[in-house]
Amino acid sequence: MPTLSDLIKKHTDLATEDLEWIHSLVSDWQLLADLSFADLVLWVPKSSSHQVAPGEVDGWVAVAQIRPTTGPTAYPKDLVGVVAGRGRRNLVDIAYREGRIVREGDPEWGSGIPVREESIPVRRGKHILGVIQRSTNLSSARTPSRLELTYLQSASDLAKMINDGRFPFPEQEPNLARSPRVGDGLLRVDREGRVLYASPNAQSAYRRLGLATDLAGTQLSDTTARLNTAPVDDSLAMVAGGRAARETEIEANGAVVQLRAIPLIVDNHRTGALVLLRDVTELRWRDRELMTKDATIREIHHRVKNNLQTVAALLRLQARRLQVPEGRAALEEAVRRVGSIAIVHETLSHTPEELIDFDDIADRVMAMAGEVSAPETRVRPKRIGGFGILPAAIATPLAMVLTELLQNALEHGLTDNSGLLEVVVSCTAERLGVVVADNGKGLPEGFDVESAASLGLQIVRTLIVGELGGVLELRRREGGGTEVRLDIPLDQIPRTPPG
Repeated sequence: MPTLSDLIKKHTDLATEDLEWIHSLVSDWQLLADLSFADLVLWVPKSSSHQVAPGEVDGWVAVAQIRPTTGPTAYPKDLVGVVAGRGRRNLVDIAYREGRIVREGDPEWGSGIPVREESIPVRRGKHILGVIQRSTNLSSARTPSRLELTYLQSASDLAKMINDGRFPFPEQEPNLARSPRVGDGLLRVDREGRVLYASPNAQSAYRRLGLATDLAGTQLSDTTARLNTAPVDDSLAMVAGGRAARETEIEANGAVVQLRAIPLIVDNHRTGALVLLRDVTELRWRDRELMTKDATIREIHHRVKNNLQTVAALLRLQARRLQVPEGRAALEEAVRRVGSIAIVHETLSHTPEELIDFDDIADRVMAMAGEVSAPETRVRPKRIGGFGILPAAIATPLAMVLTELLQNALEHGLTDNSGLLEVVVSCTAERLGVVVADNGKGLPEGFDVESAASLGLQIVRTLIVGELGGVLELRRREGGGTEVRLDIPLDQIPRTPPG
């Protein structure tokens, strides 16, 4: 299905600023749909290849649609992408031409159910960008309760604000994916901040905060301030009083409630506000648990890194005391292996997720390999391409593998004072390919990686094939030297943090 931006760019002449306004409206118009108990469809005038009369359009395209969560839908089928010719949307035409909300006409029965149609112009500044078709399914109509009457009055005020170009609020950037919805709890306050109506869910949320009396008739900002025990800035009074389009949170009696204020400005006068609220106690408790867990994990990685560095220091000290060259070399190899693992844990101790920018790890491993190589060797490894973000489950064994392959190349392949040593990386969402290449003396005749006696290659094979489920291939490099190819699957391990 084409996106809103795709449809507008394809069918209309709206400017970038107009598109941003429409995006802002559509991101927050669930509020109007729920208060209205109605479906909303946004119609935008088509661009025309010929001249049309002022106030007239050549046709309409439906670029967005939303259904209410508070009532039955009027349109089970999606209308997004539908193009209507001139004269096919009479109420939409009138609303656009006259710049007013249109409610004329009897309920339509085209789909077998009675539907009341209304049209609301969407204004930005002096320009009308499109028209919202508000369609209410009347099949379940009944005597409205006070809650429904409050919803409908609030919807009427919000529709007037859209027609006046006062909604959405460009300065407000709420976290709309987690902001309170109409059904979570709603308060209607007057211009002085007194509560005119509190929905049952809103009253229950304040009960959990410790309020023993009813909210109706109270000064919301004063009541909220008395209950709140969490440190807040001046946004609390602004939000609870309905004077600013903002969000805040209050905490009391072990409960956390999120507030969002929508000032109502009708006919250039602030008549009051809607305050949506949501009990987020469980969410915040989980957030705090996750923060504690993340801090504990990072502390564990930090301590593991310190312990590994201590082990490396002890091995290095023991190597200096050995008189047997073979024993000293074995301990120095162990120091490098422990060091490569310590680098990964050091990086993990600074990240909130078990995900690592492996390019930094690879560069440090290559630098370490160059530093501990023979003094007469002037070869320094070079990286081509990027690993990107990798999970710790891959990063730790891969760091050890790089350490072993680079050390083998420096000690056994590049015996001269100079040469080539490259790490070439190719990475997609599904596979990670790594080539470690040198132009040294190359592999001996009849070499078989599976039967190789080298401990380093045995470690590499175990980690790549056994632990990561990848493929390891050693072969002679064209032009001389050795080429080690690694192919590691990534598609079964998440590489980006959840959104």
